[in-house]
Amino acid sequence: MEKPPFRQNQNCGDWELKERLGMGGFAHVYLYQHHETVEKLAVKMCRLELTPRNKDRWSREIQIMKKLNHINVVTARDVPEEMRHIALNDLPLLAMEYCSRGDLRKMLSKPENCCGLKESEVLSLLNDVGSGIQYLHENKIIHRDLKPENIVLQDINGKLVHKIIDLGYAKDLDQGSLCTSFVGTLQYLAPELFENKAYTVTVDYWSFGTMVFECSCGFRPFLHNLQPVQWASKVRNKGPKDIMAVEEQNGEVRFSTHLPYPNNLSRTLLEPMEALLQLMLKWDPVQRGGKVNSDTKKPMCFEKLEQILSMKVVHILNMTTAQVHSFQLTPEESLHSLQKRIEAETNIEVMNQELLQETGVSLDPRKHAAQCVLDGVRGWDSYIVYLFDKSITKYSGPLSARQLPDKVNTIVQEAKTQLPLVVLKKVWGEAVSYICGLKDDYSRLFQGQRAAMLSLLRYNTNLTRCKNSMFGFSQQLKAKLDFFKSSIQYDLEKYSDQMHYGISSEKMLKAWQENEERAAAFAQVTHLDDEIMALHSEIVELQRSPYARRQGDKMEQLEEKAIELYKQLKMKSPEPDVSSDSSEMVKAIIQTVQNQDKVLKDLYTHLSKILISKQKIIDLFPRIEKTLESIKDADNTVMQMQIKRQREFWHLLKIACVRTSGPLPSQIGDIQHVGLFWPDFSSCVVSPGDERARSLWTVACSQSESEVTRRRGKHRETKSKQPAAQRTRKSALSPLL
Repeated sequence: MEKPPFRQNQNCGDWELKERLGMGGFAHVYLYQHHETVEKLAVKMCRLELTPRNKDRWSREIQIMKKLNHINVVTARDVPEEMRHIALNDLPLLAMEYCSRGDLRKMLSKPENCCGLKESEVLSLLNDVGSGIQYLHENKIIHRDLKPENIVLQDINGKLVHKIIDLGYAKDLDQGSLCTSFVGTLQYLAPELFENKAYTVTVDYWSFGTMVFECSCGFRPFLHNLQPVQWASKVRNKGPKDIMAVEEQNGEVRFSTHLPYPNNLSRTLLEPMEALLQLMLKWDPVQRGGKVNSDTKKPMCFEKLEQILSMKVVHILNMTTAQVHSFQLTPEESLHSLQKRIEAETNIEVMNQELLQETGVSLDPRKHAAQCVLDGVRGWDSYIVYLFDKSITKYSGPLSARQLPDKVNTIVQEAKTQLPLVVLKKVWGEAVSYICGLKDDYSRLFQGQRAAMLSLLRYNTNLTRCKNSMFGFSQQLKAKLDFFKSSIQYDLEKYSDQMHYGISSEKMLKAWQENEERAAAFAQVTHLDDEIMALHSEIVELQRSPYARRQGDKMEQLEEKAIELYKQLKMKSPEPDVSSDSSEMVKAIIQTVQNQDKVLKDLYTHLSKILISKQKIIDLFPRIEKTLESIKDADNTVMQMQIKRQREFWHLLKIACVRTSGPLPSQIGDIQHVGLFWPDFSSCVVSPGDERARSLWTVACSQSESEVTRRRGKHRETKSKQPAAQRTRKSALSPLL
């Protein structure tokens, strides 16, 4: 006996009904949330008055769901006991994990995806849905109804994961490999299904290929405006490698083996993707998917899919031209090898290439080129490396905006031309995609400018470190110079005081005077300080500049305007006799191009200033190194001069103390340098005078005066009085001991 209709406000114990997620041909799906745990469940229940056939389908879906366990197939959950009473009939409920990011159709319906998803999103779809389909086939299950509405998205640890749902039409192959009965969505069906012919797992290849094409380009591959019954007869005789058919205005059907432009795939990925689609979209179900590999037991299409997903591709944004270059890396390829390939495409010599990551860190030449590729990150929209030409500091940037698609170019040239709404929807969709692309182009270039700024800041940090090192050494030198100059000045003063009655040496006097001059000259080695401080100020101003921040607000507003125009167009009646012009959309296109020209001009002006400052730092490094060498040389020279001065003191003392008999020389002979060690004065407090020098001068002068007095009073003294003289010498030396 069937129960009363389900009430929208019905709760089940601790489970609260939040919303209806969707409804199908014979079932509704509702979202429930637990009050305490906040756990969410998607609960699917059958509608009233099901036919026996649909009841059987429902039971089969529950049976299949309960035995599956794969990350890319939605997981069945136990139905809470409190919910069992809400079933509208005697058929059981199906509880499943809730995927909060909606389905693939919702994603494809966004105006910005009119010409296909981003490359990273396409590759994610290939990985997830491809894995889920293979899992189903390994478990002998054909889905038979793969379409964007049956692919839901879930955020797992920050990564978007696709999951296959709605196995109501799935067929268990345990009882045979051929099936004939099916009623499902015709737009994505393999030809043999809507022709009610026998089929195998290859029907899922066709559906998957159709989805992949639509996700890549924004529309289905074969005459997407027509119903399958209409286009089947026109596409039946397509070539084995044809993956697209479009009907021209004259009614002629044109086939192609290539993906159409515009799309968001990189050049490196286009050919492998076309080869994959050529395998999946073969009309003949026997040939579809390619031969099965006897070793891996996999059809050629899934081997091709794995090859695509295993490709290591590095995407390089040439900041001098704003062009993106993509390179598939070979195993163990060196960075130098990659740079040679970059040189061949960009004409920037390897020695002038600087490859920066988003963080401003340069690639390490000692590592493989694979350092450009992050594990688990695919697609040129997800990760890119920025190429700079070190031989120049002024970049002109792109000479023109990205290429207009042919149809968009037509409406730009003839904005007032009336076109049927069905045609306008396609053209305006491409126009929206073009405007979004202009904004994305600016965003990438801004990230490149930011990487250059981060690189500059890293260089500035190194410059500061070098400056501090230079300053530390210069302070040590200054301390030694101050000590030496004050000492030499004291020496000259005392020498002058005693030279008339004591010891004199013109050669020593001249040497001391020259040393004083040399010491004064050494103080000039730190002249780079002012230049470095001025450069620091420049960098601070660059950071404060408004152009150091995004200037794309106007483009975002124009993007929103174009999207709104497209939405309004889609809401209009699709009747054949209704037409409109493209004036408003063309206006949005022109304004976006003009605004991009302006912000890019400002961006490249600011970028040039960054590069000039960076080059100044690079030029400063060898000068700082040279200055450091000069400081060290000056330090060594001052040490040698101090050593020489010390020897001269001791020589004076020797003359004053030892020459107690015989004629006293009036001049001092040559004094030789010696390699003595001079202590580090960086940690010493240097007083205006050298106390040791004062003592030496006191001893020398007193001895000279004593010697003069002694000679005047005791000119004929005998040797027997020498011990007393020795005692006098010992007494005079005592202050030094």
